[in-house]
Amino acid sequence: MRAYELMKETFFRRTYIWIVHVVWLAMYGGFWWFFLPDMPEMGRFLFIWAGFFLALALSAGIFGDDIASGRICILVTKPFWTGELYIYRLLGLSLQAAVHLLLAGGLVLALHTLTRKGNVDGLGMWLLATWLLFNTCAALSTSLSVIIGRAFNSLLLLVIVITVYFLLTLLQIYVRQEAMPGVLASFIRYPWPPFELLYKLAAGEWGKYALTVGSYSVTKGFACIIHSLMLTLVYSIIGIFLLSRREYSRVRD
Repeated sequence: MRAYELMKETFFRRTYIWIVHVVWLAMYGGFWWFFLPDMPEMGRFLFIWAGFFLALALSAGIFGDDIASGRICILVTKPFWTGELYIYRLLGLSLQAAVHLLLAGGLVLALHTLTRKGNVDGLGMWLLATWLLFNTCAALSTSLSVIIGRAFNSLLLLVIVITVYFLLTLLQIYVRQEAMPGVLASFIRYPWPPFELLYKLAAGEWGKYALTVGSYSVTKGFACIIHSLMLTLVYSIIGIFLLSRREYSRVRD
């Protein structure tokens, strides 16, 4: 019962959340209708807009608003472990994303059937990769919300990702990829949200490796999924630790 109440609170904590879902679904439909893309192109659009930007929109101020308003004092004094508040709110976000992506997949299939154009091969893998990316970004954003006031957690994560992407682009211009030190390449690829790994998973770029089914490699694909889940867990543990250690004030910020 407690888990249900906390996850429901995540769904209804802001009225604009439902508007976000509707707007995002409208964007998917508009992109398909006007561009009639093949699945890789539509998959990239879903991957970025649902996996990253939707996570930012839904997690904005998820703890920061409560901390700034003093409402967090009411929540953390209830007779349960403080970490449960973090866990069930993150699960609420993940459940929202799962429902959202199921609706998105149904919309794409319906448009494909209606227009008889485009290609939906690999849609399921793109949706899985998008959901995994959403969970990782949502966990990171939620952990930032514990220490960043109001909805600035999402803005900060957006700025960080754009800045890192810009710097990496410059790095690729001046330094050949094969000459990049292995330690630096690993640091860029593994501790941060797995954009590259999950993109390659959905695009079937691991197909040249062993244990291949169609264009997908079981070995590499499984490793990418485990890695993204581990990152989500690590980001969550950091957030739970921060939430449990903070002292809160009833005074509105």
